[in-house]
Amino acid sequence: MIRLALVALLALAACGPVYRDTGRPIETVERLDLERYAGRWYEVASFPVSFQRGCTATTADYSLRADGTLGVVNTCRRGSPDGPVSQIAGSAEVVGPGHLRVRLGRIPFPGDYLVLWVADDYRTAVVGTPRGRAGWVLHRTPQIPEERLTTAREVLAASGYGVTQLQRTIH
Repeated sequence: MIRLALVALLALAACGPVYRDTGRPIETVERLDLERYAGRWYEVASFPVSFQRGCTATTADYSLRADGTLGVVNTCRRGSPDGPVSQIAGSAEVVGPGHLRVRLGRIPFPGDYLVLWVADDYRTAVVGTPRGRAGWVLHRTPQIPEERLTTAREVLAASGYGVTQLQRTIH
């Protein structure tokens, strides 16, 4: 019964808003350097998704594993930057250029994450999803320079995202 409820909840989450015109092509980075991508990323902006409702101070930690996959730990604080910690761990594997297949916790199916852009210095990244139901702007610190945020918004817009719904993340 609990498993059925989890599957139903996840199916409802998959029916959430679409932030991207999926009729427009989406391009990913041609080469993702996993060693440089590994480490802590701060979510500095995102599109509202049900599984992150109430999250602030959101981070994603990636670690390179011996088998070539990435360990993933997503963390947020519930309600406020001082609120209780919520965390989920999993793994990610590269399945195509800039395309990560991510498995988190006990969720029975993986999520496809598309790395749309990474700055040359690997300090800023933009991640989307094929169906456009989520998207994130990540930076190596909680504060992002305005010119980087502008570039990230341009990348999302070029991929068909309606950036007016992009929300800054509180840290």
